[in-house]
Amino acid sequence: MKKRYLFLGAIVLILLTCFSTIAGLYYLLGLGNTNSLQVFRFVNALRFIQTQYVNEVDNEKLITGALKGMVNSLDDPHSVYLDEQMYKLLLEHTDGSFGGVGVVMGMREDKIPMVIAPIEGSPSELAGIKSGDQIISVDGQDTRVLPFEEVAAKIRGEIGTQVVLTIRRDNADIDYILTRSNIETISVAGSMKREDIGYIRIASFNEHTATEFNKIYHELEEKGMKKVILDLRDNPGGILTVCTKIAEKFVPEGVIVSTRDRAGNQEVFRSSLPEAKYPLVVLVNGGSASASEIVAGAIQDTGVGTLIGTKTYGKGSVQAVIPMANKDGMKLTIAKYYTPNDRCIDGIGIEPDITIELDKEKDNQLEKAIEVLQGK
Repeated sequence: MKKRYLFLGAIVLILLTCFSTIAGLYYLLGLGNTNSLQVFRFVNALRFIQTQYVNEVDNEKLITGALKGMVNSLDDPHSVYLDEQMYKLLLEHTDGSFGGVGVVMGMREDKIPMVIAPIEGSPSELAGIKSGDQIISVDGQDTRVLPFEEVAAKIRGEIGTQVVLTIRRDNADIDYILTRSNIETISVAGSMKREDIGYIRIASFNEHTATEFNKIYHELEEKGMKKVILDLRDNPGGILTVCTKIAEKFVPEGVIVSTRDRAGNQEVFRSSLPEAKYPLVVLVNGGSASASEIVAGAIQDTGVGTLIGTKTYGKGSVQAVIPMANKDGMKLTIAKYYTPNDRCIDGIGIEPDITIELDKEKDNQLEKAIEVLQGK
């Protein structure tokens, strides 16, 4: 009898220890009663798989799979859990250099990856891949069954190796055999288009863009620039704080953009420019997304420039890149952004002031920009 009591006492002690440990975990995680049962479901399933599955299991693989599934359940193509390899690739892309074929992608509602823009001078652009192309498969693997970031990882690879992208355009499928190269994005280029019209092309907003932009901007001023064409076509975006620095060159004192999270917390980015310095035209199209839409939206709302081209992509959300344990990372949508007139363009895009479809034989959008500025 005494042994039985000791045995029961040991069980009770173990149970109390388990419950107190779980309760402590809930407390540390800041979880209330509503989430307690859900966490217990997860822990219970994990433990059952670890102890009862017919084969040995890889605990790291189990946890990573659960974390990826958690983020995927948000049904947000811009939020993703990144393993070590994918996290490294993302950081390389933001830094301005990486290996691949130079395709910037977004996700359609039907889960098919879409080309937002080919990077200038990259294998994808030279091969003829265009904005709006659908990426149906990578090396024969259906992209619709893969997480978005895994598609991106499969497209990238060792320099000099080949990858086959099956592209769907106008209901026809085309195979492109591309050789991967080192993609170094020179994000800003400029030239004089007329005696006093400076042309500045921004391909993306990475860590080097602001420095490159300021250098070219001042060079064009020295050449006599008095009017500006800012070309944001096929610019897929980039770093929020970088694009606001560019906007400060054009947007007069006041709001450039504001971000708002689900709790209503707001962060406002402002310009201190006393007044707009030059007449301005901004070129946009369906490949203009995210950070480029912030710049275009601020210019349109403040009336300091004319937007010419076609409707922009419509990505009005803000992502944070968060380092996790074991060198993993997570990209998570944390807010939406709003133009100076409090417009949220997420899923909508920005309509230009003058809509002109691009003529493939000539850049009629650029010609229209020059025409508009010559009248000012």
